[in-house]
Amino acid sequence: MAGIASVAGAAGRILIRGANQNRILRAGIAAIRTTSLAIGKVLHLLFLQIVGLFFCIFALGFAARIPRAYHEQLVSHHGRERTLLMAVLSVMFGWFAASSFWRARAK
Repeated sequence: MAGIASVAGAAGRILIRGANQNRILRAGIAAIRTTSLAIGKVLHLLFLQIVGLFFCIFALGFAARIPRAYHEQLVSHHGRERTLLMAVLSVMFGWFAASSFWRARAK
């Protein structure tokens, strides 16, 4: 049994050594590595832009609720918490959207 394992190990080492010396295989591996890096960068940019779009939608949604919250504040004579919350969330998500697009542009 030990003889079979050592023969298989030797055959594996010979195949690996031959594969390392094969220029076509090395070129193929380099091409796959380069292509995968390029695709990874493009997917990262796409991710940043999609996240920026969602943050922009959230910011616009909160901004659209500010007048309604303000009107409810005037009618009910309650505190300004809801109006302030809508304004803060709108600014916060607007900042996240802008920074996401800036990061995508920088890369």
